Amino acid sequence: MELILVSNSRNRTFRLPVGLLGGLFVGLLFLTLVVGTFHIGSEIATSQAEVSYSELGAQRENYWKHEIEKQQVNIDTAKNNAVKNLDALSARLSTLQAHLLRLDALGSRLIDIANMSETEFNMLELPGLGGPLMVSEQNSLGVIDFVEELQAVSQKIEDRSEKFAAMESMLLDSNVQAQILPEGSPVTGGWTSSLFGWRTDPISGKKDFHEGIDLAGRAGSNVSSVAAGIVTWSGRHSGYGNMIEISHGNGYVTRYAHNKKNLVVVGDKVEKGQNIAVMGSSGRSTGPHVHFEVVHNGRHVNPRKFVSIN
Repeated sequence: MELILVSNSRNRTFRLPVGLLGGLFVGLLFLTLVVGTFHIGSEIATSQAEVSYSELGAQRENYWKHEIEKQQVNIDTAKNNAVKNLDALSARLSTLQAHLLRLDALGSRLIDIANMSETEFNMLELPGLGGPLMVSEQNSLGVIDFVEELQAVSQKIEDRSEKFAAMESMLLDSNVQAQILPEGSPVTGGWTSSLFGWRTDPISGKKDFHEGIDLAGRAGSNVSSVAAGIVTWSGRHSGYGNMIEISHGNGYVTRYAHNKKNLVVVGDKVEKGQNIAVMGSSGRSTGPHVHFEVVHNGRHVNPRKFVSIN
């Protein structure tokens, strides 16, 4: 067996005789060089692949990190917008609740003023609502639709509030007029002993004009005001004895004379039906009774036009 060596520089060939052991050694050496070269190449390739994978992983990590941060910013913005929208809706809801409380108060006042039954106009119970279940698909309200509905309800509540306030004012004016207009009777259970107009004076026996109505009754009975007003006289008056005069506004004045005792003084505010005196027979009188007069714009008028007299 020969080992042939070729020299490129001198273009010569050398032949070296090699024995069996030498051939094995040369083969083993060659195999070792091939395996070593492959192993080194494999290590280098593996190292380069690991570097490439590491760089790729870093790039992907940076990309997803950036995407996550971007999405987090979007989420935070959406949350902030939602919070702002909820705050706005909460503020609007609070305003609506205040309007509803005012409407409830106005409604309750209207019920009292108009003497309405609460069963006819109950502000504390929800009105009856309902209807059959619809077979067609039902869609939920969107945020924009909800805000528009809320605004529409708000406008309706404000409109009703203004109208209720106007109604309250009108009813109050009507109620005030009813309170200050003479109506009813200053005594309970008495009877008419002398009418308004010309009559024979019970003491002098002469013909005289009677400017009021005499209502006889039991001594000590209550005498009440036929309308609300302010006491402008309370004391002795010539011929009238103990007299009370009440001004009711709109030119109306009422007088209650011959009282045993006056229960109010000048300047007192009296309500319709309030007890103001005790029936007696003071002054120019023949017995317990109330001389009752109604004066309108300085002129005596027949009390029968305003009050109920038995």
